Amino acid sequence: MVMTNTEKIWKEYHTNLRRFIRKRIGSQADVDDILQDVFIKIHSGLKTLKDSSRIQSWLYRITRNAIIDYYRHHKPVQELVTDIPVPEIDDKKALTELAKCVRPMIETLSKPYQEAVALAELQDLTQREVAARLGISLSGAKSRVQRGRARLKQLLMDCCQLEFDHRGKVVDFSAKEGGCKPC
Repeated sequence: MVMTNTEKIWKEYHTNLRRFIRKRIGSQADVDDILQDVFIKIHSGLKTLKDSSRIQSWLYRITRNAIIDYYRHHKPVQELVTDIPVPEIDDKKALTELAKCVRPMIETLSKPYQEAVALAELQDLTQREVAARLGISLSGAKSRVQRGRARLKQLLMDCCQLEFDHRGKVVDFSAKEGGCKPC
């Protein structure tokens, strides 16, 4: 049977399409809204149907897509919890305590790295100033500072459990079993 108008399609398929939608959607009001949207799409797309013998599969495809669209637009929204207490973090205290361990660890580095890291980290000199103070090139100073920092970091990671904030800053630490030798 060739169907060419929406009214004929409604009479033959609306009950089955409503049942199809109701199995997938909980709210009766939403079922009716989706069914209405489906028939609007059917009415406006009927001219594009090339093979009227495949009308049933075409109708169910439109209905299935309408259900998918419904769930895309009606995703459950979780309320943002705003009353969670945020603990005060005294990162300066943690850094001060950690610094007591870092100074002795710097002293365990080999002489070139020890000097470069001490100047850059403890005396807060730029790498250009470190190069001038040590009488080496800027690239040599950068290399020594970077390698010294890497060795110092490894020493810290071997003996301490570090806790970082969301920015990567140390907020707390504790000694691993066996503790830190330099501390």
